[in-house]
Amino acid sequence: MRKPFAITLDPGSSLVNHTGSWRTLRPQYVDRLPPCNHACPAGENIQGWLALAESGDYEGAWRKLVEENPLPAVMGRVCYHPCESACNRAELDAAVGINSIERFLGDEAIRRGWGLAKPEFSSGKRVLVVGAGPSGLSAAYHLARLGHEVEIHEAGPLAGGMMRFGIPKYRLPREILDLEIRRILSLKVKLALNAKVANVEQAMKEGRFDAAFLAVGAHIGKRAYIPAGASAKILDAISLLRSMEGEEKPMLGRRVVVYGGGNTALDVARTAKRLGAEEALIVYRRTREKMPAHDFELEEALQEGVLVKWLSTIRQAEAGSITVEKMTLDAKGFPQPTGELETLAADSVVLALGQDVDLSLLNDIPQVEIKDGVVRVDPGMMTGHPGIFAGGDMVPSERTVTVAVGHGKKAARHIDAWLTGKRYGKEKGELAPFARLNPWYYADAPKTVRPLLDIVRRQSTFDEVVGGLDEKSALFEARRCLSCGNCFECDNCYGVCPDNAVIKLGPGRRYQFNYDYCKGCGLCAAECPCGAIEMVPEEI
Repeated sequence: MRKPFAITLDPGSSLVNHTGSWRTLRPQYVDRLPPCNHACPAGENIQGWLALAESGDYEGAWRKLVEENPLPAVMGRVCYHPCESACNRAELDAAVGINSIERFLGDEAIRRGWGLAKPEFSSGKRVLVVGAGPSGLSAAYHLARLGHEVEIHEAGPLAGGMMRFGIPKYRLPREILDLEIRRILSLKVKLALNAKVANVEQAMKEGRFDAAFLAVGAHIGKRAYIPAGASAKILDAISLLRSMEGEEKPMLGRRVVVYGGGNTALDVARTAKRLGAEEALIVYRRTREKMPAHDFELEEALQEGVLVKWLSTIRQAEAGSITVEKMTLDAKGFPQPTGELETLAADSVVLALGQDVDLSLLNDIPQVEIKDGVVRVDPGMMTGHPGIFAGGDMVPSERTVTVAVGHGKKAARHIDAWLTGKRYGKEKGELAPFARLNPWYYADAPKTVRPLLDIVRRQSTFDEVVGGLDEKSALFEARRCLSCGNCFECDNCYGVCPDNAVIKLGPGRRYQFNYDYCKGCGLCAAECPCGAIEMVPEEI
């Protein structure tokens, strides 16, 4: 049944002659690339699964999501959601809470026990994955779904990599991580723990592997030269966070100083507070504006009582104290010493200055180029040695879980192409900017705020800090999507066309133009809310 505002005369009834010859421009339907999809390092079809979620088809939305990303409940907690920074909705009121909906879908899948179908096709090819972190798990997942036999070799006692040993439990509960890993392994993926690969070429020969994907995480904490007394307690952040997975928790004392300005420094300081430290102080050599940590994480840390000493560097550490020097930024923004010193009480000092990757498994492997502590790869994630691919922390890139998951997927598809003699390429498409939209048609809808654990419990327990959305809130949030650049069958073009030249094809089939009657007035393009119609020069 047609909508009331769209009831008009039948095509051709108001005109004796066809009018298409009057046009100089003709409308055509287009599909543009949504900015959220474009910004996602994991390559998710965000707009696609949001459309299913807003219709209430949560299982369909989850299945669309896991076509690209096998860890939605994890990513819904730890991803820094660059998709939301790119969201056009921010020009109206606030970005769509994509990350919170992703978490809702991931949690819903766990709650309802949604599973994945076992691969029906077997390629007969074997692939070795080194490292069971986000990149390795992602690669294994996609390779298994492509029909390959996958075996993960993990040097540690548990799978998860930096998701387990670098992200505290208050951000990522371990039961959530374990359940999503278990789902990946259910696809006949083999996992060997405590199985460090000393030489990848030798491991490939012994296991008769046809290809390998290296996804060794950055587990080696960087050190800094700090003159220290014999009894000064200095630790590195990664070792500290890793020790939190054991039964015995580290003893840091009442006053803990963390040296660094990244997200890891914040994680350590917040962990110290939960371990009973009366004072957790971050010493950072630049200003807040220059701090690489994400601002929302800094805000959460400050709420929990973490202190920050800006424009400062540690010059010396002794038992029970440190000496810091005040810094100043030069014209280029680099910190310079001032000679002004201060002594602060400190029972322990934790260095959070970044991490390095152990690349010893590539020793003596010909054609593999290592530069600045990372492995050089081609656009298909392959190293200089045929059949050996790498991703995650091992290659030049931003070190986040989302980027690592994206690397694993990209590598898996290129490995599949390399093994089967095919070519893998992905069309980018034209972006859908805000200027293409007609925002008049969208009602104001404030972004749904996720609940936070109360401050007292945040300071004394490792309970999860950020809560999830309930179904009603998740549905509301999904419906805030503008469907940028892609028709969502709103009927606007159908209703405003003065020539009845728009033909409605039925649910899910969109529309088409009858160019015999279209005069090229452009009303449909002007009134399309999502910018899915463009006017192009008439064909002569």
